Amino acid sequence: MAKNRIHPKWYKESKVYCDGKHIITVGSTQPELHVDIWSGNHPFFTGSQKIIDTEGRVERFMRKYNLENSDTAT
Repeated sequence: MAKNRIHPKWYKESKVYCDGKHIITVGSTQPELHVDIWSGNHPFFTGSQKIIDTEGRVERFMRKYNLENSDTAT
């Protein structure tokens, strides 16, 4: 049994906003939540993520462990 007056108020239908747009409704201790990133605009989930190879790190790793790189193999 929960003690009285020690728990925050629970909002069953808190609205989550990203860039001023209503995204989803969730349960929370806040009536409204404002987020910068969510799965709908995060590059990992949208498929627009790019792996940037700076200074040839991938090639250096492949050489170090004598692995064949499928891009450079002929």
